[in-house]
Amino acid sequence: MSEPHTPGANESGAAGHTGPTDSTANDTAANSAAPNAQTTPVPGAEHAAVPPRPPLPQTSSFAAAPTQPHGYGWAGQAPGQPLHEQPEPEAAEPSTDAKVGAGKIVAVLVAAAIVGSVSGLGGAFIGSSMFESSSGTVVQSTPQNVTVNDTDSVNQTTGIAAKTLPSVVTISASSSDGGGTGSGVVLSEDGYVVTNTHVVTLDGATSAPTLRVTTSDGKVYDAEIVGTDPMYDLAVIKLEDASGLQPIEFADSSSLNVGDTTVAVGAPLGLSNTVTTGIVSALNRSIQIASSAVPDSGEQEDDQQGGQSPFEFDFGQGQGQSGSTGTISIAVIQTDAAINPGNSGGALVDDEGKLIGVNVAIATAGGTSSSEAAGSIGVGFSIPSNVVERIANELIDSGEATHGLLGAMVGNAADAEGSSTTGALISEVTDGGAAAAAGLRADDVVTEFNGVPIADATDLTAQVRALAAGADASLVYVRDGETLSADVTLGELTD
Repeated sequence: MSEPHTPGANESGAAGHTGPTDSTANDTAANSAAPNAQTTPVPGAEHAAVPPRPPLPQTSSFAAAPTQPHGYGWAGQAPGQPLHEQPEPEAAEPSTDAKVGAGKIVAVLVAAAIVGSVSGLGGAFIGSSMFESSSGTVVQSTPQNVTVNDTDSVNQTTGIAAKTLPSVVTISASSSDGGGTGSGVVLSEDGYVVTNTHVVTLDGATSAPTLRVTTSDGKVYDAEIVGTDPMYDLAVIKLEDASGLQPIEFADSSSLNVGDTTVAVGAPLGLSNTVTTGIVSALNRSIQIASSAVPDSGEQEDDQQGGQSPFEFDFGQGQGQSGSTGTISIAVIQTDAAINPGNSGGALVDDEGKLIGVNVAIATAGGTSSSEAAGSIGVGFSIPSNVVERIANELIDSGEATHGLLGAMVGNAADAEGSSTTGALISEVTDGGAAAAAGLRADDVVTEFNGVPIADATDLTAQVRALAAGADASLVYVRDGETLSADVTLGELTD
């Protein structure tokens, strides 16, 4: 993958190029994007007054029904119909008069045992309710429709889809200048949904979009923006008069390994309820993305070569990207699950159907414009669930999210003359800032932050911004050939 040359950056973070990245312990080498890779965003909007809500739920229960892909009509359980758990079936007495369908029922129960653990329901329930079908066409299930044509070959992904689809919505954003589609993830039964800022602001083109949200059971809601966080490209919206929605269950993204199963759920190209699979390709990857939702506030120094980032938001169909004025550096999970325009804001889940990330960007294989280039080449990126949860809670509480500030100008150590190591090279420390208070000074090279390897300035910026203002962190740095460590209390990034 050809990567932009970005020598340095400022304020604890940087406009450094997307340099080499290490995976966490238990990880393997990360995948890389194709040559001349580029990237793309989804739809957008800004604030609307909404009362604060309590913190996000950690667990959830089924309660909604899914839909067929966009344009094909809806089918299934009535919206809001509760899921009634069924008692464990009693073992049947063997019978010499068994019907010919008995073998098929056994196959269904075997299939159910495969997916039972991932769907969060008992195998007996799935076998009797989700996949039992006389002809094996479209099975009416709770909470959604699952197409099962061969009950003998039902697999784990079917169970993951059954659990996740009711928690993912399709978002249509429009303004007088255009519109687009993206995805979102349900946080609460009464309609709080997390998505990307670029989805609801049409990448900074509007602060007051018209938002229409379609749930997996085909119900359509108006929605308003609760708060946006352009710095990490996350936003929370609230569906009007919603109830009985199915909140996603969060996983701990810090416990992931390279090679873990991933399933992406969203509405690429407006095709709602789309499911794709892959693995975690890399962890602790950091990317820099041009974003019109963020002003050019000095994240990148004037004397640094901006270059075109190889990564862009995965825009939904029907919208055009506004002129970019700033850049953001974010820590992401890299996956080879197919992510395409319109997947932005949707869910990346693990093999238990729990949220591990919110899809945000893709790399694409060249082209004369991002609209021509957009498409999956197996290099997609998601914001880790632990970061999503923190920021979403802050947005629901106050309409705003905070981000850490190191208080140092940094660049890429590998670009410095005579450099012998990779890392984030400190060129200047702000008086009274967090770095100064921790004893850091110019020419120190930060190589690790909170246990995460730091390969360049973008890595350090992304990791610092992932934390809240005032958070405590530890870092490892090299000074005059000696490896040292320090504890730091981050400042607050301001506009």
